[in-house]
Amino acid sequence: MKKAILATKVGMTQIFDEKGVLTPVTVLQAGPCYVTQIKTDEVDGYSAVQVGFVDKKDKVTTKDAAGNKQVARAHGVNKPQQGHFKKAGLEEGKRYLKEFKFENADEYELGQEIKADIFAAGDKIDASGITKGKGFQGAIKRHGLHRGPMGHGSKYHRHAGSNGACSDPSKVFKGKKMAGHMGSVTRTIQNLEIVSVDAEKNLILIKGAVPGPKKSLVVIKEAVKGQA
Repeated sequence: MKKAILATKVGMTQIFDEKGVLTPVTVLQAGPCYVTQIKTDEVDGYSAVQVGFVDKKDKVTTKDAAGNKQVARAHGVNKPQQGHFKKAGLEEGKRYLKEFKFENADEYELGQEIKADIFAAGDKIDASGITKGKGFQGAIKRHGLHRGPMGHGSKYHRHAGSNGACSDPSKVFKGKKMAGHMGSVTRTIQNLEIVSVDAEKNLILIKGAVPGPKKSLVVIKEAVKGQA
């Protein structure tokens, strides 16, 4: 892998090509990202590039009239993290950090800017994101099972059915499709095609859908399976 970038999901829309064919696309705000750390085999035991994305303000601590400490911005960048970003020459901290094991990691420099123009229309990419959380769901919605009769005499409507016989095998097999938490898991869609790249606004339009809700983080990498 030689190129990758972090992005946030803007939403979906549709575009028309020169022949008037409609194509559904996902709009991603890709970058600008900055190199915050370069890991080498000599120091860290492996070669990688750490990339930061989306500015994040520093943690602020104040004192009241009695001299007690009060945290005004508890979720900001703390002092150890501030030093980490200053080593890279960055004035502001970053909300998201991600390591990429680039084949050409030695070509990157601290503080280097990575923009959406590293990709071009027609490139094949893999997009990874955290899917929408659905909470606790029944077996019908979670696994697509069929429902039972809806008559008043039926006591089986939207239940998953029998979980297992009592005599043999006297247990419920692991992996049984049952009700439970649905969504909020990392998923990757491979070999998606880039339709368009706006280098000025750092926007990437990808054909089809990408995992995750709006404003969520999406990791875009070169397709591991190459051109399909």
